[in-house]
Amino acid sequence: MARHIHLADLLESMADAVPDRPALITSTSAQTYAELDERATRLANHLAAQGIRAGDHVAVHALNGPEWVEAFYGCFKLRAVPVNVNYRYVQSELRYLYDNSDAKAVIVGAQYVEALAGVAGDLPGLTHRLVIGEDYEAALAAASAERDFAERSEDDIYLVYTGGTTGMPKGVMWRQEDLIKGALNAYRQNAPIESVDALARAAVDAPMVFSAMAIGPMMHGGCQWAMGNLHVIGGTFVLYSEPRFDPYRALELAARTRVLSLTTMGDAMARPIAEALADQERPAWDLTGLKVLSNGAAPLSAAVREQLVAALPGVMISDGYGSSETGSTGIKQDQGDTYAAPRFHVGPNTDVLDEQFRPCPVGVTGVLATKGHIPLGYYKDPEKTATTFPTVDGVRWVVSGDFARREDDGTVSVLGRGSVSINSGGEKIHPEEVEAVLLKHPDIFDAVVVGTPNDRWGQQVTALVQARGKARPTVADLREFCRGKIADYKAPKEILYVEQVPRTPVGKSDYKVAKELALALLGLA
Repeated sequence: MARHIHLADLLESMADAVPDRPALITSTSAQTYAELDERATRLANHLAAQGIRAGDHVAVHALNGPEWVEAFYGCFKLRAVPVNVNYRYVQSELRYLYDNSDAKAVIVGAQYVEALAGVAGDLPGLTHRLVIGEDYEAALAAASAERDFAERSEDDIYLVYTGGTTGMPKGVMWRQEDLIKGALNAYRQNAPIESVDALARAAVDAPMVFSAMAIGPMMHGGCQWAMGNLHVIGGTFVLYSEPRFDPYRALELAARTRVLSLTTMGDAMARPIAEALADQERPAWDLTGLKVLSNGAAPLSAAVREQLVAALPGVMISDGYGSSETGSTGIKQDQGDTYAAPRFHVGPNTDVLDEQFRPCPVGVTGVLATKGHIPLGYYKDPEKTATTFPTVDGVRWVVSGDFARREDDGTVSVLGRGSVSINSGGEKIHPEEVEAVLLKHPDIFDAVVVGTPNDRWGQQVTALVQARGKARPTVADLREFCRGKIADYKAPKEILYVEQVPRTPVGKSDYKVAKELALALLGLA
């Protein structure tokens, strides 16, 4: 049977070519490519026996662990589609996601069975539930380990639900081939892919096995893509699988597995990592094998980059830009430069365009757009698909909603989402640009910026700030600190100190929650 550019075929090719190579290491377990492939096969055969067929959707509602990865590949073996469920969702959000995704089965962690039961009565299409633990292991033990599957297609679907920081999440649909070429080919510098068998042959001939560790949750596309990029080259994926993020335990796992690369998801994870490394009383981790610290999903601020460079001398800091809709579109490697907004080197398929989809001159703000291997659109939402994935002069683009600006050196500054931009006296202010400056202040641990009502300006810049210690810089202090780094009109007019800045499970600023909190603290809710 022919193999295709498809994640299930990729895993099977690697299992046949490098069966004894470690494919997955978690905080408590390890699997070779052959072992991962067999368990994913058994799960696929179990699901098939329950009536799951090609095109059916299977929810994965669980914390990090080998079962998440087995479910991911097991669904694809059947040509079914795994659906990532955010385990932090409350009942209304869960009900929406399960219903919107048309999930027919669910693989669920024992700790989320009760939450699932609270919405299952409203989901008549959800016909099978498999609980991770004894039930899961019994199901795999009883299922066949034979790969007796139908031939797959590059047109099979990969579906990832976005975080929904400004509304309910949307399911982004990719063709398998476009996903692998557009989002999972970064370690090969986006070189052409002839076939998955050619990738397996290259893995056999590779002079070394690349290993990388991800700290974020598998229910986020960024972590799935970190894994996929590694498996495309036959590498070893190390997955932090403790129930809660602890920078000390994460670094212990990185040291124990001697990973070459450590992947974080924005400041929410990277700053605690940097401060744990700077702790004079920390354990004496052996991190001499660590060569690269990568970041994705949420921006890495200049202040945190500087902390990491100081804590990890000789380790390259690599900050990637992308989204569920765009794939991997930009990268920045540390060169000692700091800017108010994050800058990236982008490939030939990414550009900054004006409202007529013409390339913007250097220094002019436009929208970031990407063509080439991009998604098909949003699941069950043709209206948003048409808006986000327009076709102009025969070329299909994805417009992620980020404003950006070409710079003199050829890089692109990403200024942030238009949906959360602040209009103050007619001036458009991008929160990420202000946040990046505030995070450089020595007394600020974290910050998120939103717009709140102002009688004179319409909106004003308001910052929710998490202090590092007991110091509480005033508005005047912070406006003075911002002077010369950003224009005066962008500096905060209001500072609200909070115990913790609202962020999503993957470290992105949760602007919806932050706006609600700011209005409440100002007595405007």
